[in-house]
Amino acid sequence: MRLSLSNPPTPALSRQNTIFLNNAHHYRHGTHPHLLSTRHKPRRWPLVFRFIKGAIHAAILVPVFLHALFTAFVVWLDKDVFDTVGLPSSIIPSLSIVVGLMLVFRNQTSYNRFWDGRNGMNTINTCVRNLVRIIVTNGYSPRGPPTAAEKEDIERTVRILMAIPFAVKNHLRAEWGAAWALGSDVAENGVTDFNPDFASLLPAGLEGHENGGLGLPYQLTFFVDQFIKRGVERAWFHAPGASQMQAQLNTLTDAYGRMETIKLTPIPVAHLIHQKQVLALFGCVLPFGMVDDMGWWTIPMVSLVIFTLYGIEGIGSQLEDPFGYDRNDIKMDAIVGDAKTEVDVVLDEWRKMMAFVDAGRSSGGDVDGTPRPASGDAEDRFVLPELFLKRDRR
Repeated sequence: MRLSLSNPPTPALSRQNTIFLNNAHHYRHGTHPHLLSTRHKPRRWPLVFRFIKGAIHAAILVPVFLHALFTAFVVWLDKDVFDTVGLPSSIIPSLSIVVGLMLVFRNQTSYNRFWDGRNGMNTINTCVRNLVRIIVTNGYSPRGPPTAAEKEDIERTVRILMAIPFAVKNHLRAEWGAAWALGSDVAENGVTDFNPDFASLLPAGLEGHENGGLGLPYQLTFFVDQFIKRGVERAWFHAPGASQMQAQLNTLTDAYGRMETIKLTPIPVAHLIHQKQVLALFGCVLPFGMVDDMGWWTIPMVSLVIFTLYGIEGIGSQLEDPFGYDRNDIKMDAIVGDAKTEVDVVLDEWRKMMAFVDAGRSSGGDVDGTPRPASGDAEDRFVLPELFLKRDRR
């Protein structure tokens, strides 16, 4: 079979997608990979001057203020009530070592959870990419292109694959029924759970069983597995290829399970209690070790130390559950939106290619409009045209 494919000397890239390549932060037009996940504007102020957006200051303001107040009380006692209330300053290094080790463990553990969660999301997107690529390039048999029902089956399965990252995101945020909730339903954070983009990707007539304990991401994998089985029966996929597709589906499910484990397994409460108590005790002992040498300067110095230690602990607390809406959490909405945009482009290109095939066959020729060979040899076997190439119908 002969295909009429254009072969330009250089790739036909969109000009508007490359014109701002050297000034990406000011990019505003069109779209590009990771459009939602990347920063849209440069930072106007250095991070050292940021105190609100993305900062931890609001969460630690109360303990810092209370320790500063207690330090002022200690200095007052030392200056006006007793001859001295100071302790040997040598106790500070020994206590700071213990506090430092606890905070290092806390932050390292929390960041590992953040990093593992981000890697899990990337694994899910990678598996979705692989499955979509295999489906749209292998969804036909040598006898001819897919029928209308088979094309609908392919498109339905691709949409389900696009829906899985949405379902994982909602599942990790405990936003149950996000595909069926009414527009007036409101989540705990004050925003509506219902997402029409997500709902449009789900198969018609889908009945969720989240109220019975079945997670929607796991439920959607059944549809993909059944499609793989139908593809084997249609001679679209041979046994090794189908096995690889199921391996991708298993990897996706495993990544979803690992992210679920991060969500459902918090830091042991005994460690959190002891850490909070050690931080508070260290902040209370610190003024006594500094008051004799620094006097009233003890107040700002203790406040600075407490600000540093409680800030480190607060960052670890935010990273412990990285799937929420905090500014320091994983950008789940942006990642899922970029993944949907990417697969949307592939699906649109596949639709154009199938329309090209149908137009070529309806004109009495092959998919490229040329007559079929008279012989019945291998040249007469149907081969799906390649995606992402310009096609000349002249």
